[in-house]
Amino acid sequence: MTETVLSIKGLRKQMGGKPIIKDISFDVYAGEVFGFLGPNGAGKTTTIRMLVGLASADAGEIHIGGISLHKHFPQAIAQVGCIVENPELYKFMTGRENLEHFARMSGGISRERIEEIVRFVDLQRAIDDKVKTYSLGMRQRLGIAQALLHNPKLLILDEPTNGLDPAGIRELRQFIRRLAEEEGLAVFISSHLLSEIEMMCDRVAIIGKGKVISVGLVKDLMEQFGDQVEWSVSPETTEAASRILRALPFVEEAVASKEGRIMCKMDTERIAEANRTLVQQGIAVLGIAAKTVTLEDLFLALTTEEGGAEHGHAGPGAK
Repeated sequence: MTETVLSIKGLRKQMGGKPIIKDISFDVYAGEVFGFLGPNGAGKTTTIRMLVGLASADAGEIHIGGISLHKHFPQAIAQVGCIVENPELYKFMTGRENLEHFARMSGGISRERIEEIVRFVDLQRAIDDKVKTYSLGMRQRLGIAQALLHNPKLLILDEPTNGLDPAGIRELRQFIRRLAEEEGLAVFISSHLLSEIEMMCDRVAIIGKGKVISVGLVKDLMEQFGDQVEWSVSPETTEAASRILRALPFVEEAVASKEGRIMCKMDTERIAEANRTLVQQGIAVLGIAAKTVTLEDLFLALTTEEGGAEHGHAGPGAK
């Protein structure tokens, strides 16, 4: 059974008498990359501040490695490595001097461990150069090296791809996957870059207005919505075409978005069959556009009023 590294249950927080975090619950497991998504103001930063002890919860429980953060803070937080946005590094020092400095602050970290981490983040060639000469991607890797020095079980990264170019983002994505798959770390990533989360994460929690809207595998969450097909027909046949499509057993829904346009939720492999049915019943099909649902589509749908943020919609695995 997969080890639960981070467990959050019923987390609540008020600021200035206003509820910021209303009810957040989810688990993060060893060896997975877990995405934490939400629009600005959803409560992502406040939640992360509570996870690392920079803010206290009004209610709820946070356990890290099975240890209560509230009751046994030093033991629980010792299992966490964290970078909030850009890593804080001493630019006038070399990469090695930075790691040695943080190793002294943490205590009990050997030179062998420093060398091991340097190799793991692939900074051997630059480790003795001044950090001010590093690219942003190299600084991110050094920051992660610093966060990993004490062998944490949980690595928290807040907007880790901020400012990186496409090559740097791809490199960081591959590195984070390696941390989870080869080192067995639980990696918790807060981000608004949905395409990156889609490629990087195993599971995601989507929050809106301080509540968890949906938690689950990226693939499973996207399958909730299914593939979309837009049909273009002559305006006078819109209603008739909608009825015909709705009657097909493999079409989950068919909604006339405007005259001459119908959006269907259906398996794109059955488009030819649906088209044949429409034509046989006298509908002139002027155009067909298939659209595969992305995490961005799901995110936007779930975090708007229509998608359920106002109405407390919960997808699979939401708690």
